[in-house]
Amino acid sequence: MQRIMVVTDGSEGANRAVDVAAELAKALNGILWIVAIRDVKLLTNHMQEIRQRGMSENLLERFTKQILTDAKQRANRIGVSDVRIHAFEGDAAETIIDIVKREQIDLLVVGRRGRGHLAALPLGSVAQKLTSFCSCCVMVVP
Repeated sequence: MQRIMVVTDGSEGANRAVDVAAELAKALNGILWIVAIRDVKLLTNHMQEIRQRGMSENLLERFTKQILTDAKQRANRIGVSDVRIHAFEGDAAETIIDIVKREQIDLLVVGRRGRGHLAALPLGSVAQKLTSFCSCCVMVVP
């Protein structure tokens, strides 16, 4: 298991997933892909947080880049030597499934809940789709 991918949206659950994925990548001397999906919903749901970070132009792009930079720093602090960060646009679940196939990912790590607004669900809708349709092993971090 050399190719590990973690999806982040900057939420607490995603940060826990980044930590778990980084620990695994370090232990297995693997490659860690950290991926964020640009989604207009992310911008709309978190406009206040984006404003607090002082971003005014290309808000979504800059917000996503900051999320990825923070996640990479977390992984580097844990000791992962090969970290690759990427941002994509599109439907989160479909985009992630496509990346997993294209990059031949061995393990996908996701948080149980992200920044979505359906907090009452036991498993986030994206995580649920990924566990059902991904072509690799999926680890859901609580």
